[in-house]
Amino acid sequence: MKAWKGSWIRLNCKKVISLIGLSMKAGKIASGEFAAEKAVKTGKAWLVIVSEEASDNTKKKFRNMCTYYQVPYYEFGGKEELGAAIGKEFRASLAVTDENLASALKKQLDMAAALS
Repeated sequence: MKAWKGSWIRLNCKKVISLIGLSMKAGKIASGEFAAEKAVKTGKAWLVIVSEEASDNTKKKFRNMCTYYQVPYYEFGGKEELGAAIGKEFRASLAVTDENLASALKKQLDMAAALS
């Protein structure tokens, strides 16, 4: 059972990365701290993902902002992993600006949290 659990987590993480890449190709990602913040404050963001490697100040800033504007907030992956998913070098934060893609990502991120 333990081996299956680990493989399900890896598979789920790959799905999350794939959905992030698909969102970028569709032009529905605001990447970077300033772009993600602007998307949240203007009401365009449906989901915010912050890297687990981001500074505590960045995590707190986005957590508080997302709570205030009622946008789902998740911490996932490293800076390099998020950047590679969207074809950039490093990214500590990104916002998904499409409702359907955000709901698909939310479902996968919730499943990953339940498995770990």
